[in-house]
Amino acid sequence: MPTITRLLALCLALVAGAVGAAETVNLNTASADAIAAGMVGIGPAKAREIVEYRQKNGPFKTVDDLRQIKGIGEKTLEKNRDRISTAAAH
Repeated sequence: MPTITRLLALCLALVAGAVGAAETVNLNTASADAIAAGMVGIGPAKAREIVEYRQKNGPFKTVDDLRQIKGIGEKTLEKNRDRISTAAAH
């Protein structure tokens, strides 16, 4: 039994590590497809609006700037805060 418990613990640790290692979506560089795939509650049409906004207005300074896009409110922003960034490429 102890071996099964250790194996289960190892599997859970690996899954937790994989979930935690998920990459964030950079709002300033990601394609509409990547935005739609990486964000909760954002479909292809809204992702295209994000890209269009970026093209018209320049890069997002903060993730809170997403609220400038019609249909993206505080709830959507909070669901995605850990999934998105505006970091400059290194």
